[in-house]
Amino acid sequence: MRIASCLLGSALAVALSSGTAFAAEELTGTLKKIKDTGTITLGHRDASIPFSYLGGASRQPIGYSHDLQLKVVEALKQQLGLPELKVRYTLVTSQTRIPLVQNGTVDLECGSTTNNQERQQQVAFSVGIFEVGTRLLTRKTSGIADFPDLKGKNVVTTAGTTSERLLKAMNVERQMGMNIIAAKDHGEAFLMLESGRAVAFMMDDALLYGEMAKARKPDDWTVVGTPQSYEIYGCMLRKDDPAFKKAVDGALTATFESGEINAIYDKWFLQPIPPKGLNLHFPMSDELKKLIAEPTDKAAGQ
Repeated sequence: MRIASCLLGSALAVALSSGTAFAAEELTGTLKKIKDTGTITLGHRDASIPFSYLGGASRQPIGYSHDLQLKVVEALKQQLGLPELKVRYTLVTSQTRIPLVQNGTVDLECGSTTNNQERQQQVAFSVGIFEVGTRLLTRKTSGIADFPDLKGKNVVTTAGTTSERLLKAMNVERQMGMNIIAAKDHGEAFLMLESGRAVAFMMDDALLYGEMAKARKPDDWTVVGTPQSYEIYGCMLRKDDPAFKKAVDGALTATFESGEINAIYDKWFLQPIPPKGLNLHFPMSDELKKLIAEPTDKAAGQ
């Protein structure tokens, strides 16, 4: 009986060992890369307030989307058995974010990236993490109340964004004669607006409120205009990597279901935030509440 028990114990140990080895061998794509290197590379922005930007004395990435990225990191530590998983940060811009995900430099990018059908041909998207409308930031004294008021005016937006594409299409279709300025990032776009080189800045409404929050005189500015599109932000990852996408989606969905998302939202949109301790006063929209209750990786209107 003792011999049989020993044999059974040995067989069980071998089976468990084989199972563990098999599980390790099953890892593919990004999960295998992370497991093998003990490191995950996160893409971040430097000026997409309040989603992903550099803040604090250490000038480290912070923001709403960044907090959600870290929820994914925590989940991966558990899933891969890597409690000491290292995080490496790589700065991305509107123009470089997709290529850097595609070529493997960045494993995951959670910032202010719109999920649309064109981008879905190049990268994969997580379930949505935010929903915005594209509007205008302008001085309260500018006389700009909506998009028709931009006829013949200088208008700035950020290069490589859906707002740039929409603005160019509007200019042609409505024969508005706008001079469209494409800035390299949101910070540069706001500087052009602030210096008078443009009368309005078109971008996602939440980002425009973020620019107001860091302005020298926030009360001088207002967000106006009928939204020209509704867009869903998602985290970007490489295409054809279902195991990693499942892990990312699972971590985000768990954050939604637990209610932790409400505290994260409150922290960045309803409380004072760096760099100036201003409150965006941007309540959660009904569209975002629905997105959280019914997660989807589809683009708005898809």
